[in-house]
Amino acid sequence: MKPIKTLAFAAPMLALPGLAMAQEATAVAGETAQHTQYILTSLLFLVGGFLVFWMAAGFAMLEAGLVRSKNVTMQLTKNIALFSIAAIMYWLVGYGLMYPGDSWSIAGVLGGLAPAALEAVGLDGVDPDLGYASVGSDFFFQLMFCATTASIVSGTLAERIKLWPFLAFVVVLTGIIYPIEASWQWGGGWLSEMGFSDFAGSTLVHAAGGFAALAGALVLGPRIGKYTADGKVVPIPGSNLALATLGTFILWLGWFGFNGGSQLAMGTISDIADISRIFANTNMAAAAGAVAALVLVQLRYGKVDLTMVLNGALAGLVSITAEPLAPSLFQSLIIGAVGGVIVVFTVPVLDKLKIDDVVGAIPVHLAAGLWGTFIVAWTNAEASFVTQLVGFASIGLFVFVVSYIVFTAIKRLIGLRPDEEAEINGLDQAETGMEAYPEFSLG
Repeated sequence: MKPIKTLAFAAPMLALPGLAMAQEATAVAGETAQHTQYILTSLLFLVGGFLVFWMAAGFAMLEAGLVRSKNVTMQLTKNIALFSIAAIMYWLVGYGLMYPGDSWSIAGVLGGLAPAALEAVGLDGVDPDLGYASVGSDFFFQLMFCATTASIVSGTLAERIKLWPFLAFVVVLTGIIYPIEASWQWGGGWLSEMGFSDFAGSTLVHAAGGFAALAGALVLGPRIGKYTADGKVVPIPGSNLALATLGTFILWLGWFGFNGGSQLAMGTISDIADISRIFANTNMAAAAGAVAALVLVQLRYGKVDLTMVLNGALAGLVSITAEPLAPSLFQSLIIGAVGGVIVVFTVPVLDKLKIDDVVGAIPVHLAAGLWGTFIVAWTNAEASFVTQLVGFASIGLFVFVVSYIVFTAIKRLIGLRPDEEAEINGLDQAETGMEAYPEFSLG
């Protein structure tokens, strides 16, 4: 019996090295999986970020095509300047306001004021305290959303706002207004706690930009000659519909990064499947918005208006942005199609109110943003129609009121509009001293 007892005692002792090796292998596998998730999610942010950056080119081309040739250089200048200002302001104060962590100045309402800071050079390994992706990739990705908000305002106020007053507003919008309202949801603020849902920014980015644009349009007033004394609308065709179409396709492409990157994770099979689903739903909504606008314009006016079709596609994209993951392809088609219909009906409403929106940004981003935000509860069981409306109204009221105050202050302090002669002759010469098409100076 003694040898048997000895063997029974010795067997577990002999197994200990193997057990230790298994535990070590498990730990290594876990660390490797963590590293992989960190790398892939950071890559998602970087790729998604430069796709959204490409949307800056889309906005520039869309606006350049929809303004008259005498204002093209001005629009291009505004677009590259607003993006550059957004990059600086979002680093300086915006990122801290939007993602305060434990540094809220007013809990759930107002974030911190510290500039964004990156990891140390040559970071090796992944400390669990560092999060699920690199700070640099997250900052880069989120910055693009901030700049997009400013691009929306640029198109609405085209052809009758001076350069430097507009850029002064961009400083406030990208450094303060957008980061504060976005923190209420994406920074873990009070809207997030209430259960509001906005996956990629139908309200936080698009409607916010639309509300700021609406405030600016009301303070600024319409272009000279847009509306007659008896209330008739005078069409003012853009200079280059080829550029406008190119811009729309660029925006469509960039939207895959906009919505797909908002999955915020790419380290598992489930994440990749969800990102694929988001891409497919995003594309379906855009296509449905374009077709709905195409058919409806033909039925209402007897001819197809290309600008309405372009904006129909963009409205479909805005509509699906609040919830691009949960819907089926058929639901995405419905959501996008309604967005396209909204544009066709909203444009003439604005004209009746004499609100001059040069590129149709308010119908596309504000009106379709409302629809997209509201309809989240149709496909997302965790969302509530009432909560969605409360969130939209709260952000809209904040952005509109603050933007209106800022535009009014700028108007009184330094002025917003050029003089009548400069506006009639074109802002290219008055504000930049050069023309996009010098061979056709009468544009």
